[in-house]
Amino acid sequence: MKILVVGATGTIGKAVVAKLEKEHTVITASRKNADVTLDMTSVASIQKMYEEIGKIDALAVAAGSAYFGPLETMTPEENKQSIDGKLAGQMNLVLLGLNHLNDGGSFTLITGIMMDDPIKQGASAAMVNGGIRAFVKSAAIEMPRSIRINSVSPNVVQESWDKFADFFVGFNPVPVEKVAQAFVKSILGGQTGQNYEVY
Repeated sequence: MKILVVGATGTIGKAVVAKLEKEHTVITASRKNADVTLDMTSVASIQKMYEEIGKIDALAVAAGSAYFGPLETMTPEENKQSIDGKLAGQMNLVLLGLNHLNDGGSFTLITGIMMDDPIKQGASAAMVNGGIRAFVKSAAIEMPRSIRINSVSPNVVQESWDKFADFFVGFNPVPVEKVAQAFVKSILGGQTGQNYEVY
């Protein structure tokens, strides 16, 4: 299979690539240090990427930035960072990618535990995670040509615990390998409209 991994240089993205590259052709996409340069907040950048790589069998997204901060001081502009960086960016990868996906291909997007288990300063991030889950569930019933779409919802991963421990008080981080395995399940499996929770 020819698989495009967006966010391939991040902690989760690297683990997904490592799981797939031995048996599949993996194309990496990121803002830097990847096969293809991509800014997923830019429609033009997404279009250019698809034109450059041609037809693919699967797209997996392990990227998406969101705003963290207190609700009472959050501005509409700060909230829009989450919408553009994670919600709209992933939706546009699907909308613009449909014609570049082979019959029977798949999309795998990323959500996150905060939509189910809230944390302080995480309202904006939780909102876009929930939006992606709803989009996946709804889009699955309209996908053409036997294309599947799922999402993976990771807990905070052990490999990033030092960076995020203060936000996720009392959480039990999971190994990134478990999150990567959920991506493999989505890409190579048969289900659609699912949100694979790795909590």
